[in-house]
Amino acid sequence: MDTKLDPSRDDLPLMANTSHILVKHYVLDLDVDFESQIIEGTIVLFFESGKKQSGSTKEPCRSESNEACRFRMPEPCHSPVTDTRTFSSKTRSNDFTICGKGEKDTSGKDGNHDNREQASGISSSKYCCDTGNHGSEDFLLVLDCCDLSVLKVEEVDVAAVPGIEKLTRSPKLTVVSEELRNQIVCELVTLPADRWREQLDYYARCSQAPGCGELLFDTDTWSLQIRKTGAQTATDFPHAIRIRYSTKPQGRSVTWTSDQSGRPCVYTMGSPINNRALFPCQEPPVAMSTWQATVRAAASFVVLMSGENSAKPTQLREGCSSWHYYVTMPMPASTFTIAVGSWTEMKPETCSSNDLAAERSLSPSEADFRYVGICGHMEYPCRFQNPSATIQEIIPHRVFAPLCLKGACQETLLQLVPPCLSAAHRVLGTHPFSRLDILIVPGNFPSLGMASPHIIFLSQSVLTGNSHLCGTRLCHEVAHAWFGLAIGARDWTEEWLSEGFATHLEDVFWAKAQQLDPHEAQEQQELKACLRWCRLQDEVRNSPEEMQVLRPNKEKTGHVSDSGSSVVKHGLNPEKVFMQVHYLKGYFLLRFLAQRLGDDTYFAFLRKFVHTFHGQLILSQDFLQMLLENIPEEKRLELSVENIFRDWLESSGIPQPLQRERQAGAECGLARQVSVEVEKWIRMNRRPRKRKRRETEEVFEKLLPDQLVLLLEHLLEQKTLNPRTLQSLERAYRLTQQDAEGEAAHRAEHRRSLPSRKQ
Repeated sequence: MDTKLDPSRDDLPLMANTSHILVKHYVLDLDVDFESQIIEGTIVLFFESGKKQSGSTKEPCRSESNEACRFRMPEPCHSPVTDTRTFSSKTRSNDFTICGKGEKDTSGKDGNHDNREQASGISSSKYCCDTGNHGSEDFLLVLDCCDLSVLKVEEVDVAAVPGIEKLTRSPKLTVVSEELRNQIVCELVTLPADRWREQLDYYARCSQAPGCGELLFDTDTWSLQIRKTGAQTATDFPHAIRIRYSTKPQGRSVTWTSDQSGRPCVYTMGSPINNRALFPCQEPPVAMSTWQATVRAAASFVVLMSGENSAKPTQLREGCSSWHYYVTMPMPASTFTIAVGSWTEMKPETCSSNDLAAERSLSPSEADFRYVGICGHMEYPCRFQNPSATIQEIIPHRVFAPLCLKGACQETLLQLVPPCLSAAHRVLGTHPFSRLDILIVPGNFPSLGMASPHIIFLSQSVLTGNSHLCGTRLCHEVAHAWFGLAIGARDWTEEWLSEGFATHLEDVFWAKAQQLDPHEAQEQQELKACLRWCRLQDEVRNSPEEMQVLRPNKEKTGHVSDSGSSVVKHGLNPEKVFMQVHYLKGYFLLRFLAQRLGDDTYFAFLRKFVHTFHGQLILSQDFLQMLLENIPEEKRLELSVENIFRDWLESSGIPQPLQRERQAGAECGLARQVSVEVEKWIRMNRRPRKRKRRETEEVFEKLLPDQLVLLLEHLLEQKTLNPRTLQSLERAYRLTQQDAEGEAAHRAEHRRSLPSRKQ
């Protein structure tokens, strides 16, 4: 039977053998069926063989009497993964049979070897063990895959594409061999950046080429394994393969639901297993790839996706439309995002000529690629080398939502997008992505926002109350364009490199978007720090120590097995979804460093860091080493990479430098106002129901949204709050009309009051 995760372990296995072979491009061709809640079609993968090609990832195929030849699949890993060439000595029923000569094929007629099937035979009798080659070992391609029905895997005959001989050294393709097909793909994936349109066209045409031989495959809980008989190394393995598959309604990468208007929709909601239940892929972040996708759905639906182009529908047969997106900047497959639903584009009632000028779309073809070599990333059409892009404060953007939310979007969200984008540009410089879609997702979305290349998901909760929550959350997600997307963590356990930066930058962006003067901005940011300090203390008190560490793998951070497989520590722990320790401790570390350098020096460095590392994956030491090199000696004091690791990243609990700072620091003016109001409410809560007539009524001051949340946080520290106090809080601040943060704090206050009613 299929191997399941040990219930006592919560690590997410990344099974793909990326050290042997890398996907450079995906071409998806999919149909979305809301009736069956299935996405089905094909995906074509174009490979480049890696450096580590020696050895094999399977056991030798053996013939014993008339029994079928078998080879074992690697087990899903729960601890740091060893090379996938290492197999369990235990007999496992997820082995699959390669039919011997003359044996009957007992597999399903449709060739569906999905994750729930236990023993899956190869679906064609022509795939028989070569009895004359028993001493050889075939290369095994391992892809991350889960909750998918894989129907067929075949090699693609790229040599059959008309005109493809331009990519080879031969004027005519007379004798087509595996080596020639792989040479064509090798030339295709390495075309220079200024030929990106031609490259995408070749990818599309190759993806439609006929197959030239089915490949052996099998699936287990976490992976899809593919091999070709006789292909003993990654270099010999086909460099273009097509997989026909379908998702499952219960698949964990996408969610089928209804939007706020009651219309059906489906979207990727940031699953802990990422996209492996949407398409077979290489999940490790080191597998940076580009993609293009054609998605068909009923004509009433709008398809949004991670893509550089603002796609428009193409009418196909009656009642069906097709949408096409592409990206030219290599990204991890986990960042691919799709949302299909009855979305309505929300447009501002008026648009000034200045806005239109600022939003003029810049295609990659406008870039000047003469200076691409200055960047440290692999070659692609980079906006950092495009003079026009570097001065573009507001990139083109669209806002989508269910029609019933049109009023709320126009009142709140639409007017915030330009100032937030402009503020981000003023702080960090060039926008890494050429355009942006923003979607208000269905009510079952589990967080306030999620950023992906060219698209941001926002919860409907940000539309309630005033613009404060909407603005800060939008700024947070916009910050991910730089930290989390353009610059990613090479080891996913270092989540603070994404969330810590976005949390720190959201305050800076939001202050500039509001055009606050320096004193107002500092007061607002100090208030945020007070609020986050309360949350961090609460988080540390109520979470397991091992999940409070920002660099849990310590000196092994970034290490993978010989094959490239690894694990994400605690990646499947259900508590992790609700934890904010990576946001909060990461934020306080960056705030500590900014204070040590001074804001001007720190943000000048940050712009330099972005220019150096955009388009690349980093570890904590990459950031810290470059930072310390840019700190004047007199400000460095005892700071070192080792000390920061020890105090901030590799220990649980509250970092000692932060503890000392909070104990020594004085409250900001906005926080002092909150403290005064808290005392008033405590006095009121202690009063008996029948008061003396001489006592005067308390007069409560109006509070800013963050002040209100901080006040409620402090009141939570009281042993009990009586119902009368809660009713007064509601009347004074209209809590049910506040944004999501204020409402959540109010609900916590209400729960806190329940024991007092029992007493």
